[in-house]
Amino acid sequence: MKAVALFSGGLDSILAVKLVESQGIEVQGVTFETPFFHARRAVAAASKIELPLQVIDITEEHLAMLRAPRYGYGKYLNPCIDCHAMMLRKAGDLLPRWQADFIITGEVLGQRPMSQTRQSLHVVAKYSGYQDLIVRPLSAKRLPVTRAEQEGLINREGLLDIHGRGRRRQMEAAASLGIGDYVPPAGGCLLTDPMFSKRLKDLFDHGDFDVTAIHLLKTGRHFRIADRVKVIVGRNQGDNLRIEKFAKDPDLLIRMSDYPGPTTLVPGGCDEAEAQIAASLCVLYGDAPDGEPARLTMTRFGTSRTMESLPADRESALPWII
Repeated sequence: MKAVALFSGGLDSILAVKLVESQGIEVQGVTFETPFFHARRAVAAASKIELPLQVIDITEEHLAMLRAPRYGYGKYLNPCIDCHAMMLRKAGDLLPRWQADFIITGEVLGQRPMSQTRQSLHVVAKYSGYQDLIVRPLSAKRLPVTRAEQEGLINREGLLDIHGRGRRRQMEAAASLGIGDYVPPAGGCLLTDPMFSKRLKDLFDHGDFDVTAIHLLKTGRHFRIADRVKVIVGRNQGDNLRIEKFAKDPDLLIRMSDYPGPTTLVPGGCDEAEAQIAASLCVLYGDAPDGEPARLTMTRFGTSRTMESLPADRESALPWII
């Protein structure tokens, strides 16, 4: 007998794996990643519990879903129901590859208000196309019997009946199974972050974008100075390095010439008037002496030129902030 585990690396998914393994069932882990959530925690946790794990990038399909999720968004730009259903569908599609019999997840009934209500769990399973083959070991005794249980693929009596947002039952189960090294619960998806969601919505509202544009949303200060023109200003050395890493033609890259300051990027470039505004924003957050124009290096298409600029007026720049 073999199961495919949708594995996040958190305590719930670790418990789900251990409960199933305790019944003598082999488990193959799978975790998905996009620019909005990564696989690092899952990889580290899988290594600790000796779980074979496959990491799969689903960025393109996830982005297509994100633009118009069938079941809408949560509080921010998080399409949790559609996202979970997509992951379960992909896990189900992998069952033949690993000659596995069913899917397990660490979901807990009532733990999350949007995606783990009784109705949401039903919708997610049905929408995935693998409803009867999805077992949720932590809450199985509070949920309808699945085909996997009916056919004896897994013993329902060895599963749990956890419900709600508390963690006491999980911690007790972890202790009984000898699991002592796990990370505390934490939201790992940027789509639940209000600032990131605001920036992503702005990106959706202003034309085409690529995966690089998504990554840049995590970096620096963002200003929308025109309908098709955005300026990204680094906040620290880490931001500056990331901006330079992602810059590409025909982007405009701006650096302070004589003083420390932020690396500034205009994705896709801009006209001369907009370049002047971008330069003034760069100076605003740089270390040039107050009231004096600063010299900047402007690079586009591999060609550099210099420009002088005074800092932007802080109050006037407020409406541009994303």
